[in-house]
Amino acid sequence: MSASRRSGTTDELGPDEPGRDGPEGSGGSDLLAALLDGMDAALCAFDADGVVTHWNREAERILGWTAAEAVGRQGFAGWAVRPADAEEVEGRLMSAMQAPGRQVHEFALLTKDGGRVLVRTQSAAVRGPDGKPAGVYCAFSEVHAQIDLERSIALSEALFEDASWGVVLVDADLRPAVVNAHAARALGIGRTSVLGRPLGELLAQGVEELESALTHVLAEGAPPAPAEIWVSVRMPEGEQRRCWRSGFLRLASPLAEEPVPLGVGWLFQDVTEAKQGEQEAALLRFRTNQLHRAARAAAECEDPREAATVHLDFALAGFADHALIDRVAGGALSDVEGAAPVRLVRAAATPSGAPGPSLLTGQAGLPVRYGQGHPALQCVERAGSVRASAGSVPAEQAREWALGRQWPADAVHVLCAVLRSRGRTLGVVTFLRGAGRSSFERSDATYAEDVAVRIAAALDLAGAVGTE
Repeated sequence: MSASRRSGTTDELGPDEPGRDGPEGSGGSDLLAALLDGMDAALCAFDADGVVTHWNREAERILGWTAAEAVGRQGFAGWAVRPADAEEVEGRLMSAMQAPGRQVHEFALLTKDGGRVLVRTQSAAVRGPDGKPAGVYCAFSEVHAQIDLERSIALSEALFEDASWGVVLVDADLRPAVVNAHAARALGIGRTSVLGRPLGELLAQGVEELESALTHVLAEGAPPAPAEIWVSVRMPEGEQRRCWRSGFLRLASPLAEEPVPLGVGWLFQDVTEAKQGEQEAALLRFRTNQLHRAARAAAECEDPREAATVHLDFALAGFADHALIDRVAGGALSDVEGAAPVRLVRAAATPSGAPGPSLLTGQAGLPVRYGQGHPALQCVERAGSVRASAGSVPAEQAREWALGRQWPADAVHVLCAVLRSRGRTLGVVTFLRGAGRSSFERSDATYAEDVAVRIAAALDLAGAVGTE
């Protein structure tokens, strides 16, 4: 028996040939034996008479029969299948000699200890030098293992075709290697256009945080929970701010002896609307609490003017950097009065330097030098809120813009809310933000109007009791 038969495999179907025990022949048999024994699938082969000629280690692992026990047997009858099934199994396997391509079958085989294993086989004919069928080879694996493999492949295909969240495979250089349709739409680019490009070309903001997360996963493995990452995506209509709830998986090659990172699997879902809703709800709760606390603190003030500054101080928290209260010179302005020029007197202001409580001013009654078209004057004339901003200008121009309107030098965004009480205009409260904050929005104006109602009531009370 040749070396390959002694190890459980042969270099070809059929009997041993003379002269094959030399160095060259044994080397070929040893190579074939090593290849067959290194396969992940179980493999056996039969000659044209149905005699087992090959049996690798995976077949031994699944059924328990060694190569020495299997090679040379006539079919599977009496040892690897039940006698009642032997004829049917052998007929299916040997029919592959006459059929084109591969045939797939499922049947039960017997293990050495008497157990049964359901296997899925792929069999095909082996052709001799003359092109005629010389035997059959059969690769088989346990059905549950094959199903697991098929499920994994099906899952991968579904993730990259039909998933309702973004899936991106990022290589070790942090460049997208595979992108599904959902992720391509979220990035505003085609599936093939995104491949191999640096993340910095795909995102306007948030790249550093995302790359840091990917690098961490490559080095340390997957984080225990999803991460929420804010990014700005370049879209045809302009940049869009989005929040992606992201999960990360480190990918390692199953073929390497030691885990070698292939990259990172990045799965994300757009949760921008939900996060914005949470932020708005949290902000509303905070502002409602501030109004409640301010009302309770103001109720303890003997001087109504002090109560007005208490409302102002509570409103500033998390809302603005500075605030001013300007009263209409000469008393309240009714809606039926003529359109005479309006003059405003500074009544209270927050310190422009170090932080501190608002200070009452304007005892001299001198009007503030507001020019025509000033936002505070527009607020009085319209009896409604007015927003203004310096815009995207150099810092020196923004400083001149603020000082020219009698505001602190660092003011960039402004919101004026009218002070109304008993159908009369009492003045204006002005909130100012610096360059480090965003501009005022409509929701901010609503909050400012709520504060203005409370300040106006306090100032109206001060006038009624004669403390102004």
